[in-house]
Amino acid sequence: MNVELITREDLKQFKNEMLTEIKHLLKPGQGQSKQWLKSYEVRKLLNISPGTLQNLRVNGTLRYTKIGGMLYYKLEDIEKLLEEGSR
Repeated sequence: MNVELITREDLKQFKNEMLTEIKHLLKPGQGQSKQWLKSYEVRKLLNISPGTLQNLRVNGTLRYTKIGGMLYYKLEDIEKLLEEGSR
């Protein structure tokens, strides 16, 4: 059995690489001209489950707007959330 240790520095580097990739995907002018995203788009973008997205809504971490039965999220709010998480 081969055992590999993952250090805090490894995790920090992984986090920074992941945030860089997500920010790259969110950059305006690179095919992403939408100002509002639907729930499934946010989940796909952040690679999170529906329950995690619900928790972000419930605890006020991520603002949303409900129109009819659909939930919409501002791209700007998602970018702010990512920037706060990278500090």
